[in-house]
Formats: sequence, structure tokens, C-alpha cells
Amino acid sequence: MSMNLSLRHMKAFCALAATRNFTRAAEQCSLTQSAFSAMISNLERGLGVKLFSRNTRNVELTAEGEVFSEMMGHLMPETERVLAEMQDYVQRRKGRVAIAALPTIFSALLPDIIAAFLAKHPGIELIIEDVASTTCVELVRNRRVDFALCASAAPGTDLIIEVLASDTFYFICRGDHSLAARKRLSATEVQKHPIIVFETASSIRQHLDASIYPRQWIQAFQVNSLSTAAGLISAGLGATIVPTLGLRQFNLPGLAAIPVTLPINRRELCLLRRKDATESVAAREFIALLKNSLAKKVEHMGTLQAVRA
Repeated sequence: MSMNLSLRHMKAFCALAATRNFTRAAEQCSLTQSAFSAMISNLERGLGVKLFSRNTRNVELTAEGEVFSEMMGHLMPETERVLAEMQDYVQRRKGRVAIAALPTIFSALLPDIIAAFLAKHPGIELIIEDVASTTCVELVRNRRVDFALCASAAPGTDLIIEVLASDTFYFICRGDHSLAARKRLSATEVQKHPIIVFETASSIRQHLDASIYPRQWIQAFQVNSLSTAAGLISAGLGATIVPTLGLRQFNLPGLAAIPVTLPINRRELCLLRRKDATESVAAREFIALLKNSLAKKVEHMGTLQAVRA
């Protein structure tokens, strides 16, 4: 005979086996004595065997009850451990969140958000991948991360893309550059000058190329990192165009940052997830934190740059 053995049944049995008294066992289980007796009877009926022998003065385990008690002695501690651990995950005391994001997003926006999240949930393990936009898409698609923060991309049938914020672009040059004194520049004006471009997988490069297509930028150098571009500019070896999130890499003596109006003037910063994903409680909370703070942080960075200018 089979039955659905619930945790309440198990706890009721263990309480009665320990106390050998219906009244005390019912109190331990926060049940009335009649409800407790009905639960024990239901357990015995479901198992098809008597677990306790009762008389007016004593409650004793039957032979089958002794066997069941020994089983419960192994099963209950493990069940309670599993339930407690699961509760840790639900309450965000344990868990894991894996995030991919553009390096500019990580360096400019995420450290403060990560610090706030871990201060509230120190038991959560955070895995971070600072990678190009195309790699962000691959990591989400292959389920290696819970979600990604990247520039706008084609979502595909298996992905959802949600715009959280956007930033604009700046022309970065040395103070002695012919455009350094300008307050704002157009793409046409910048196109007359050689610039340091980024590798083709970079979201910055993709946005800039798309903005003036089919025309092209005059290239001084091609580099992989913002810090390399900053070093070349400081040495007088060119200029570049970067988004708001990249500005801190160029906050160096002797460099100027001038807003550029591009034909596609805003770069969308997006949350990328799988359509069939079921995020953990911890991942959902981190995403909620991103949605609440990302746009404000980008706006604040733009305001700071306007004040400096």
C-alpha cells in the first residue's frame, strides 16, 4: 500500500516515538490531541501497519514501529538539513549569481551595485565575466551565466533583451588638439581627423561604424582596451571616441572630453536573458537592483562630465 508521506507525518511520528504520550506529542506539533491522533492513524493506515500499541496507560512502538523509527532516525536529520539549506537559498543566505557584462559597464557601474548586494547577502557567490558584447550573448545562450549586460544586440528567438539605460559619446583628445577647445562636435567634424579605433568585436566600434555607415573613420591605430587608447592620446598619438561609461579611463591630466553628436546618438545598455530561464531568487534580486539603479548611475556620470566641462 502506498501513501504520500509528508513532513508533518514524519514529525508527528518522531514526537510520539520520543514522548510515548499523545498529549505531549500533540503539543510539540502544535496540534489538538484529536487532530494529532487522526494524523497518526492516517500514517498507519497509509503504511498498512500498526506503528504503536496503545492502552489506557502506555504507548509503545510495535516491532514495525521500531523499524520505522530507525529509518526516521536517518531520514529526519537529512530532511531537515535539506529544508534548512533550501531556506538559505530562498532567504538569499546562500546561492550563486553568474553575470557577464561589457568591461565598461563592469568598471563604471557594477562595483557599487555588487558591493551593496554582497553587503546585504554575504553568503551569495558572484561570478563575473567582463567580455565583449558578442561573448555576452554566447554566455547567456549557452547557460554559462544567469544574465548579461551588454550593448543592444539582436535577441534571437531564444533570448530576451530589455533596455535598462543608454549613454552618449565623447571625443577624447589632448589639450593641444585642434578640436580641444570646442564645446560640442558633430560626427562630420570628427571624421576629418584620424582616431584610435577599437577592435571589431567591441560594442563601441560597432556603434561608431554603424553611425556613419557606409562612410568610415580615418584610423590612427586599432587597440583592444580603453587604457591603451588613453596612453596613446596622452603621448600625442591621436584621439578617440568613447561612450559615457568609458570616460573614467581618460580622466588624465592634459586630456579633454568633448560631447559628440552622432547620427545614432545613444548606445542602449541592455539586460540579456534566455526566454526559458528561471532565475534563482538571488539572481532576481540582483536584476531588480540593476533595474532600480543603472539608469540613474549612467545619468549621474553624464551630469558629472557636464560639470567638469
